[in-house]
Amino acid sequence: MTEGQGVSAPLQATRDMSVLTTPTGIQSMDELGRRRLLVIALNVATWLLLMWGVATVLGAGGWSLLDYVLFIAFAFGSPWTVLGFWNSVIGFWLLHIAHDPMQQVAPFAAAGDQPTPIALRTAILMTLRNEDPVRAFLRLRTVKASVDATGEGAQFDYYILSDTNDEAVGLAEAAAAEAWAKEVGQPGRIFYRRRLVNTGFKAGNVRDFCETSGTKYELMLPLDADSLMSGTSIVRLTRMMQAHPRLGILQSLVVGMPSSSMFARIFQFGMRHGMRTYTMGQAWWVGECGPFWGHNALVRIKPFVEQCHLPILPGKPPLGGAVLSHDQVEATLMRRAGYEVRVLPIEDGSWEENPPTMLDFAKRDVRWCQGNMQYIKLLDTPGLYPMSRFQLVWAILMFLGIPAWTLMIGLSPLAAWEAQGIADYPGRLAAFIYVAFFLMYLSPKIAGLLDAIFTKGGMARYGGPLRFAVSAVIEIVFSFLQGAVSTIRTTIFMIGLAFGKSVTWGGQSRDAYGISWRTAILDLWPQLLFGVIVCSGLYAVSPTAFWWSLPLTAGYLLAVPFAVVTAWPAMGQLFQSLGLNGIPEDFDTPKEVKAVIGRA
Repeated sequence: MTEGQGVSAPLQATRDMSVLTTPTGIQSMDELGRRRLLVIALNVATWLLLMWGVATVLGAGGWSLLDYVLFIAFAFGSPWTVLGFWNSVIGFWLLHIAHDPMQQVAPFAAAGDQPTPIALRTAILMTLRNEDPVRAFLRLRTVKASVDATGEGAQFDYYILSDTNDEAVGLAEAAAAEAWAKEVGQPGRIFYRRRLVNTGFKAGNVRDFCETSGTKYELMLPLDADSLMSGTSIVRLTRMMQAHPRLGILQSLVVGMPSSSMFARIFQFGMRHGMRTYTMGQAWWVGECGPFWGHNALVRIKPFVEQCHLPILPGKPPLGGAVLSHDQVEATLMRRAGYEVRVLPIEDGSWEENPPTMLDFAKRDVRWCQGNMQYIKLLDTPGLYPMSRFQLVWAILMFLGIPAWTLMIGLSPLAAWEAQGIADYPGRLAAFIYVAFFLMYLSPKIAGLLDAIFTKGGMARYGGPLRFAVSAVIEIVFSFLQGAVSTIRTTIFMIGLAFGKSVTWGGQSRDAYGISWRTAILDLWPQLLFGVIVCSGLYAVSPTAFWWSLPLTAGYLLAVPFAVVTAWPAMGQLFQSLGLNGIPEDFDTPKEVKAVIGRA
């Protein structure tokens, strides 16, 4: 079946047989339907309540053009925060109040604990493009050693799939692969292939493997150059896939690795505790239409090849051509084919590295932005399930909300000036909405912090209560500053998309390094200029409004020093030595992580 066709008869028959249960037969579709209706009701009611409050504030004294613009911008900018709030609330409820949360969220997970011999053949892939070969091969070697230690290593082979266009790097990759294959001494276990043209980017690289060597395997495990997984985790996931043949994609919960970068440490500290409740809550109602992040996940090759072929989008880049953010599209197509896409919402030996500086983070964000905006051309794909189609819409809204917030902040001085002329302006209601929305924005972080506090030994995993408390305060302040920098960068990029601007894809920075003041100023002067204009305007109109705005606006003014200081290697080393913003692996390091940190 191609992308231009509807749902085939066999797939329709599969759907007809799975009316009462999901394809694996382990969860009731009626129960999932009730959960989804509840989540829809909670989100819509909350959003409408917020919109009513905002309308009451903006409509005081009559509606102006400015009021209409702000109202529409808030309508686009608020849904992501509302859903994040309810995901985190549901996740916290599951973890600390509900009975047997894993049975409710991931009933397939029990199969991973059964001592069943692995019968499925699995290819573990690492995709490369101009990455450090020493670093990448060390990770893949570590994965193999860990899998072999489980006693199930004979069922796994290893592929290095290179799209490198730097000749020197390509030669180093080939030499490393040859040396590793000789060291292993088992023909047919280690493979290296380099494409001269990276048609279809990473997705094309993986598909090229699937259509050639992939026919020898039932499953594949794609890894990025910075990925790492434990053998125990891989074997557990494989047993789940083996026990449930209608599981098409099984995504592990990927977490950060210990870092000497101050930026990465703070960022992944927040992501670590926040993801636990958020992902748990999301998985509860998303169910069999789960996410796929493109790496650290098991994929069933046959349906992937037959049903998940990505279309070439009509038109020219940036929105036309090859699909850049391929993973979520492949997830929707796998579900359309009658297979489940699931996430295992627990930390279980699956890691990646995070960008070491603010500038690297912003570059990654705009790559995702362009890829997600391409989903606009995929919304009419025939045969997608409503939940799958919603996921594409949600990925688009994730980035559409960013310029909406930038617009609201940019217009805030005019809004403050207009409010001064209204005698009965509802200032208390405005303040209440402002504070309530901030708490909703922070709710995944708050729920994650509470989860660690109420979980036995939870804070000890982060270095103890004192370190945990100090790190939490640092991370919350950091998130506001980082958010301001990212929003301007993404907004400017989205404007550029309308004029044909596109990103370039290549190797990424992995190690901590310093950023000069000159580099930071040249890169972040738009944020600084925006902040000076907005904050000066607010202070001139209403000093009170200016002080209230600082959680949103301080990041613009401090963008340059923020980027420089969080990139200082000395600051990262200080945080590392004090154990600040450490993650559990900093204090109890798994052997796989020990094998790669400090050696690549």
